[in-house]
Amino acid sequence: MQVQASSFQRTSLALVIPCAFLLIALAACRHTPSPDVMATVNGKDISRSDLDKAYNNYKATQGNAPQDPSAEQANIVRLNLLRQLIDGEILDQRAAKLNLSASDEDVNAQLIDFKAPYTEEEFAKRLKQQNMTLDDLKQQIRRKLTADKLINKEIESKINITDADINNYYAQHKSEFNVIEPQYHLAWIVVTTGPSQQPGNLQNNKATSDADARKKILTIHNRLTTGEDFGSLAMNYSEDPNTNSSAGDMGFIPESALQQRDPATFAAISKLKVGQMTDVLPVYGGAGPTQRAIGYAIYKLLEREPAGQRELNNPSVQQHIRQGLRESHAQLLKLAYYEMLRDDAKVRNYFAEGILKQGAK
Repeated sequence: MQVQASSFQRTSLALVIPCAFLLIALAACRHTPSPDVMATVNGKDISRSDLDKAYNNYKATQGNAPQDPSAEQANIVRLNLLRQLIDGEILDQRAAKLNLSASDEDVNAQLIDFKAPYTEEEFAKRLKQQNMTLDDLKQQIRRKLTADKLINKEIESKINITDADINNYYAQHKSEFNVIEPQYHLAWIVVTTGPSQQPGNLQNNKATSDADARKKILTIHNRLTTGEDFGSLAMNYSEDPNTNSSAGDMGFIPESALQQRDPATFAAISKLKVGQMTDVLPVYGGAGPTQRAIGYAIYKLLEREPAGQRELNNPSVQQHIRQGLRESHAQLLKLAYYEMLRDDAKVRNYFAEGILKQGAK
């Protein structure tokens, strides 16, 4: 009987010890992370320093705010920035899985283009103004290029706008192409003089003063006169987030709207032949007595359309419809794709959890 008891005890210990180690391992997996970890994405940490850099960069784009934000306002911004960092990490991990991460050569080529308008001293000064190091900038460039490669592979390459799609759209929206006055199809490269929202260009490049804006636009103008591509420079340096992603394309603008916006700018544009560009012109904001110069721009005339019905066999009509359908479809697919990636990712937002715990007290 004693022997049986000992055997039972040994068997129980043999079962208990592995279970104990398993519980210890599970407890280790569920341990509270370091206070420096703001979130994890599939086990990879997003640190407090990552979030602080994003927040400081955000503040650098806001200029001299009238007053410091409250703690709650600052945390709202930080939560939004952390969501962007989480989404960026999700995209990075997906791209790495598909071997689509930007290479060092890709990053260095973009960096050379970014530095082109500046001396080394001016470039270093701009980095300092934006609270960034060279490594921070390289990381930002790498993430942008990687996201572009991923979206081009997973979304853009799979979109096919057919002739039937274009015909159907035209049939349903024919009145939109009945032009009641002459229209000018323009592209522009615009540089503004003060801190504002993120410019959205490929270089994340933003002038911060009138002198900086003049230098930047004159450098761009010189590069245009030597034969560099207008659309490429617009995508890299223009500060209008609504047009720089489409090579500065402003679409068709009615003649009366151009005249009302600024008679001097209209006078310069009206003298252009298709394919020509203006000199550097001032850009104004506001209206009436409050109107003031806010930057500089160079305009390129892509097409000039007379009044009347624009027919479907007009190449510009087909291009306009194709581009619009493509952009709309791409936007829908990207939103769905991002949601799918978020659903598949294992995300833990410790910063958000901490805010909720504090609020519950």
